[in-house]
Amino acid sequence: RFEEALQEARQVDKLLSEGPGDDCLEEKFPLLGVPITVKEAFSLYGMPNTSGLVNRRNVIATSDATVVSRLKQAGAIPLGVTNCSELCMWYESSNRVYGRTNNPYDLQRIVGGSSGGEGSVLAAACSVVGVGSDIGGSIRMPAFFNGVFGHKPTTGVVPNDGQFPNAHGVRTSYLCTGPMCRYAEDLEPVLRVMAGPGVSKLKLNEKVSLEKIKFHCMDHDGGSIFVSPVDKEILQAQKKVVQHLESDLGVRVQHVAIHKMKYSFQIWSAMMSSKDSEGQEAQRFTDLLGDHGKPVWPLWELMKWLVGMSSHTLPAIALGLTEKLVNLNLSGKAKLVSMGKSLQEEMEALLGPDGVLLYPSHPTIAPKHHSPICMPFNFAYTAIFNVLGLPVTQCPLGLGSEGLPLGIQLVAASYNDHLTLAVARYLEKAFGGWVLPGEV
Repeated sequence: RFEEALQEARQVDKLLSEGPGDDCLEEKFPLLGVPITVKEAFSLYGMPNTSGLVNRRNVIATSDATVVSRLKQAGAIPLGVTNCSELCMWYESSNRVYGRTNNPYDLQRIVGGSSGGEGSVLAAACSVVGVGSDIGGSIRMPAFFNGVFGHKPTTGVVPNDGQFPNAHGVRTSYLCTGPMCRYAEDLEPVLRVMAGPGVSKLKLNEKVSLEKIKFHCMDHDGGSIFVSPVDKEILQAQKKVVQHLESDLGVRVQHVAIHKMKYSFQIWSAMMSSKDSEGQEAQRFTDLLGDHGKPVWPLWELMKWLVGMSSHTLPAIALGLTEKLVNLNLSGKAKLVSMGKSLQEEMEALLGPDGVLLYPSHPTIAPKHHSPICMPFNFAYTAIFNVLGLPVTQCPLGLGSEGLPLGIQLVAASYNDHLTLAVARYLEKAFGGWVLPGEV
């Protein structure tokens, strides 16, 4: 929407030239004139809202999602919408409506998903602030693979209204909307606007003394059979963070081994498909693929895909095939849900009011296109924190030997978003933050 954006920018110029004092404008419009982009799964008036689903290719938003409306009211100017994976349930942003999004650091690499278009345009310096959503790492994986910042807020603070698909049943407790930014200092002001009145639940006005934070570090999940081992370069980057914190701040980083993290994928999967407190079943993915029509038959779609006739992507078809398997072992699923609740209590107790956990963002750096289908559960490193409801900031740590971004997740107890945001600002200064693609 470049023409509309330019017109809105001219109106900002006019407002600045003849309006009241700067302080008054800053208070009323904290993001005045700031260009933003929006994940296409969110409604942005006049723009497509397909979520990569061919059935919805003619859907044009007739209103704004709540967070988009709040950002506009704060003065931000949307440039357009960005690509996502089909129905936002895969970590490569490719679909049959728009095609594939490439990583600006290496066009043969993925951008992550489902907010992958956001990660890509931010990294490529097309935009400075993006709107993302995250139910299994959909903000943090793209932020990691593209070397930018992303924040998954504490659950229930930022409204999810106005995106498709939206969460229903128990998943409303796991889906989070949050900011993606090139610069760490932008996360907090954007989060404030996105949260609206809900920001009062957070402690963003509290001054953070980094020396008083109790830092914890975990190098890997304990060796899950479902995910790849963590790359040596990612471990080395995390080690450098620990060394810097200890030498510069004089703190002691406590290494921890939380046994239940080994079952992250199984816990996330069981909790995502469980009933809510009122006994409502989680919405089936095959119903979503049909989009208010007949549910899709994944086996038939697979046969069509094999001869190039399906309108769905292979990951979406595979998810449709596997979602029924989760409910085959109901007693095992109940044990995993119980384990998840126990892990949540353990993490809240460990982190407390002043703790931050350092944890890998993903087992590997940005993989090559299509390769996620070979290791489909690697997203467990981010997903576990959705079902635990904890705030997480994804922080870039420069580029590795192949010129691809490195990074780390910063995790705190519920409503302690201010701690992870403060540590992200600190690490940006220490490790350089976002690096312009092609500059090195």
